[in-house]
Amino acid sequence: MPRRPRVDLAGFHHVINRGSNQANIFKEESDYKTFLKILCKAAKAYRVIVHDYCLMSNHYHLLIETSSSNLSLFMKQINSNYAIYANKKYNRSGHFWQGRFYSRYITSEEYFYTLIRYIEQNPIEAKIVSDIKDYPYTLGSVIANNKEPIPCTLESKLLKELKYKNIQDIIGIELSDDDLEVLEKIKSAKVVIQYNEAVLLRQKPLEEYFASCRDKKARNSTIKEALEDGYTQSEIAKFLKLSNSTVSKIVSNLQK
Repeated sequence: MPRRPRVDLAGFHHVINRGSNQANIFKEESDYKTFLKILCKAAKAYRVIVHDYCLMSNHYHLLIETSSSNLSLFMKQINSNYAIYANKKYNRSGHFWQGRFYSRYITSEEYFYTLIRYIEQNPIEAKIVSDIKDYPYTLGSVIANNKEPIPCTLESKLLKELKYKNIQDIIGIELSDDDLEVLEKIKSAKVVIQYNEAVLLRQKPLEEYFASCRDKKARNSTIKEALEDGYTQSEIAKFLKLSNSTVSKIVSNLQK
């Protein structure tokens, strides 16, 4: 299967990378701290804002904002410098990373804020902790414990918007089915470049989909078409002024 073309434009990106053969990339506390130092040094050099991060033992998540088309250069500096550090420290050789890093361009606020909750949920989903404040290697934990954030996160939306709130009540809760649907739909959607901006590729707007619907049967059939085009149930429900549960039932019936 051919690789997705990487969207390297300025804007918001979700980045993931894993250790080769799922090996641990962080073994000691000093490893996590060194990675964050390398991250901030690269962010300063390439004028990148880190909005959120989560460092797990064998992979990491970054939610970043680039100011120019330099995502690949930024990530190359991080990954190569950390690999050099780890290979030297643990006297190893060979490929350190699983492969090229995964990245997804963020095209909506809904996706952005759902991603923050998804990223922060990683240690909870892995059953390492039950409260984000107990896992020190996420920005959410730094905020929850009133600790000093790393320099490259000082302009983070997460830091600015949630600093004085109970962060556990906002992002430390399990993702709903609607949240998971948002992530899945965006992950599988096609992204194209138009006028030097990345946008989701959809056949037509919802207005065109439902313009000719004269009854519920036609509407329900059109809901299926819109879903296949990458729209989420929440987006369709909002447009049709229906509840999310109503659209969910319609979709379930269509699948029978």
